Amino acid sequence: MNDFRTSARRQWTGSLLIGLVIGVLLLAGCAMPGNNDTGVASPANDNGSANSEAAAGSIVVASKDFTEEFILGEMYAQLLENAGFTVERKINLGGTPVAHQALLNGEIDLYPEYTGTGLLTVLQEGVMSDPQAVYDEVKTQYQEQFNLTWLDPAPMNNTQALAMTRARAEELGISTFSDLAAQADQLVLVGPPEFAEREDGLPGLQSAYGGFEFADFLAIDPGLRYQALLNGEADVVVAFGTDGELAANDLLVLEDDQGFYPPYQVAPVVRTAVLDANPTIADTLNTLAPLLTTDIMQQLNNQVSGEGQEPEAVAHSFLVDNGLIEGN
Repeated sequence: MNDFRTSARRQWTGSLLIGLVIGVLLLAGCAMPGNNDTGVASPANDNGSANSEAAAGSIVVASKDFTEEFILGEMYAQLLENAGFTVERKINLGGTPVAHQALLNGEIDLYPEYTGTGLLTVLQEGVMSDPQAVYDEVKTQYQEQFNLTWLDPAPMNNTQALAMTRARAEELGISTFSDLAAQADQLVLVGPPEFAEREDGLPGLQSAYGGFEFADFLAIDPGLRYQALLNGEADVVVAFGTDGELAANDLLVLEDDQGFYPPYQVAPVVRTAVLDANPTIADTLNTLAPLLTTDIMQQLNNQVSGEGQEPEAVAHSFLVDNGLIEGN
C-alpha cells in the first residue's frame, strides 16, 4: 500500500528529526501575527438557522497524509455536519509536524492523532506500554503545554508490529515476539531499509528480547513488503497494527509480549478554545471512539487501499451502518 505508509508515519520518519522540525515551526509560529483562536463555530440553532458564532466561521477538520487518517478525518467531519456544524475540510494536510503546528496556529480546529505519536514525537518522552497511562500523559501534557484537548481514544492500536501468514506461524508454533526471537535465525524478515538500523527496529528488539538475529533481512520499499511475504520470499513482515493487508490476507499479528512498542490509539485532538465555545463537539465525536477496534480499522483501510473505494464513502457507510448518522 502506498499512501498508507509512504511518509513512513510516526517512527520510521525519525522522531528526533520530527521533534526538531516541530521546534523550529513552533518558534516561527510564535513570531507570526494574526494567529486567531476566536474564529470558532457553533451548530445551527433549533430553527435551523446558524447563530452568530457559526456565521463567523466553521469547524476546520484536518487529517494527516495517509489512508487511515483520510477515513478518520471524514468520519469526524460527517459526524459534526450531522450535528449541525458547518465544516471545512483539510484532509491530507501533511505529516505530524504540519498538522500539529496548524492546530497551534489556529489554522485548523481538530485532527486525528495517535497516543504514541503524541508521546514520542511531539512530547519527546520515553516509551510507555500501558495504554491508559500513555493516554493520560498526552492528555495532561497537551492541555498544559499547548492548550489542546484529547477526546476519547478508540480501542484500536496502530502500533508497529510483526506479522506472518497464519499457516507459517502455526507450522512453527509462533504467536509472540518471544517465540519469533527464538527462531529468527531460521527465518527471513522483510521491511523498510531503516528498520535494520533504527532503535525502534531490529537493534531495539534485540536489546529487549534477545535473539532476533534473522537469517536474512529483505530491505525493500514499504509498498512491496506484503507481496514479498505472500510470495514466500519472506517469513515475517514489518507491519502496522491496522494495515488493511492484515485483514485482507488473514495474516497473524504477533503479540509484543514484552511491551516493546507503545500503544498508538487514535483520538481527536481539538483546540480547547473551540471546544469551550462548542462543548457538543466532544459528545458528538466521542460516540465514534468505542466502535473503532483494530479489526474494524483494518477492514476500513482495506476498503480504500485494497478495494479502491473513496475514503468519504467508506466513512459515510460505516457511520450509517452504526446508526451515527442517517443515510441518504
